[in-house]
Amino acid sequence: MKNPPAKPSQLITKEFARQLNVNYNNKKASLSAKREQKEDANAIWYSLEELENYIHYIKTNGAKDGYNVDGIRFYFGVYPDDEAHGEKAGLTTLFLVPTGKKAKSNTEQVQSFALMQEMSSDIQSLEPMNYGNIGRPPSLLY
Repeated sequence: MKNPPAKPSQLITKEFARQLNVNYNNKKASLSAKREQKEDANAIWYSLEELENYIHYIKTNGAKDGYNVDGIRFYFGVYPDDEAHGEKAGLTTLFLVPTGKKAKSNTEQVQSFALMQEMSSDIQSLEPMNYGNIGRPPSLLY
C-alpha cells in the first residue's frame, strides 16, 4: 500500500459513542420539562482535511475488515456531565459512523442480486469520529 491512512485523532470508542447518543436522547426528551442554563451547540464543523482523512481511513480499514464502505451516518450525542469533559460537559455533539455491507464473493453476488437494495448498516469494527468544532458561543444561524 502506497499511502496508508493516518488514524484520525478524533476517533472515539463505540461504547462512548453509544453513551453520547443515549445521553442525547434522554436529555432532549427532558428539555421541555426544564430549561438548560448553558447555551448548547447548534452546529458542528469539521474541516475538509479531517473529513477526507476519515473517509480515507474508513474506506481502507473497512476493506481490510471485508466491507464495502458506502456512507457515513451522523448521530447526535450529549457529553457526560462530568469534569473530564470540561466546557463540553452536558452539551450536544455529533459523531460519525461508517456504513457499508459485507463484501460478497462473485458467487454470492449472483445469488444475492435480488437483495442489492438491502440497507447499509453501521460498521461496528471501525471507530466512530467525534470532536468537531461546535457553533457556540454565540449560536450560529443557518
